[in-house]
Amino acid sequence: MTLQIKKCAAVIGYPLLHTLSPKLHTHWLDQYKIDGAYEAWPIDPVNLKDSVLRLRDKGFVGLNVTVPHKETVMALCDSLSADAQKIGAVNTILFHSSGVIEGHNHDAYGFITHALSSVPDLDLSCVMVLGAGGAARAVLYALKQAGGGEVKITNRTLDRAENLADEFGARVVEWETKENYLSDVTLLINTTSAGMAGQMNLDIDIANLPLNAVVYDIVYKPLLTPLLRAAQAKNLRIITGLGMLIHQAAPAFKQFFGVMPVVNNNELERLLLS
Repeated sequence: MTLQIKKCAAVIGYPLLHTLSPKLHTHWLDQYKIDGAYEAWPIDPVNLKDSVLRLRDKGFVGLNVTVPHKETVMALCDSLSADAQKIGAVNTILFHSSGVIEGHNHDAYGFITHALSSVPDLDLSCVMVLGAGGAARAVLYALKQAGGGEVKITNRTLDRAENLADEFGARVVEWETKENYLSDVTLLINTTSAGMAGQMNLDIDIANLPLNAVVYDIVYKPLLTPLLRAAQAKNLRIITGLGMLIHQAAPAFKQFFGVMPVVNNNELERLLLS
C-alpha cells in the first residue's frame, strides 16, 4: 500500500502505544485532499539506523521522531536546521531524492506558538521550568528566542539542570527547595512525564504561586493533569499540553506534504480526544 500512494510519512518511536500523530496528520490529509498517508512505526533503538534507512529507501518523504530517538537520530542526519542544532535534538527528518537526510526540530515552535495563542498576554518575565530532558531543552530554547526574562530550572538530578542552565542562561533551583522560589514566577512549565497516565504524580506544591501566574503542562494524557487541576483550584490560568503536539505537527506536515494546515486548536483537541 505504501508504495502505491503519492507520499507517505510516519512517526517513529518506541513503543508508540498511544501516539496521536497518525490521527492528526490523516485528518489534515483528508481536509486538504492530499494523496498521501501517515503511519506509526515503532522502532526499537537497536534497530534505529537500519529501520530509518529502510523507510527512506521505501520512498517515505520524512518522519516525525519521538522518544527515545530524538537525540540518537541526529547521527543519521546529513544536515541539521539551526533549531535542531541549538536544541540538540531532532523531531522531524526529511528524505531527499538524493538520499540526503535533513534533521529539524519543531518542538520549540510548537511550545511557544501554543503558549501565546492560548494566553496572548503571557508574561515571560519570570519562568520556572520543571525537568531537564529533551522537552526542557526545546522549551528553554523557545524562551530564549522569545526574549523572556529570568528563567529558573529545577530537576531531580541536579547536574542535568546545571548543564542546561549553563547552556541556556538559566538559574538552577534545587528540586527539594523549588517551592521557595515560586512567589515571583509568572509562568510555571512542567516538561517532565510526571502526572502522565501510568506515571507518578508531580511532586510540587503550588501554593506560593502568585494569582497572575500561568501553569503550562506539556503532558496531554490526561489533558487535565493533577498539576493543572491544582492550578484551576487556585483560579490560575492554565495551558494544556495537547496544543504543543498540534502546533509542532503543522510545520512538519508542510514539509512532508506541501501544505501548511490551519490550526484550530479547540477543534483539533476535540478530534484527537474523541
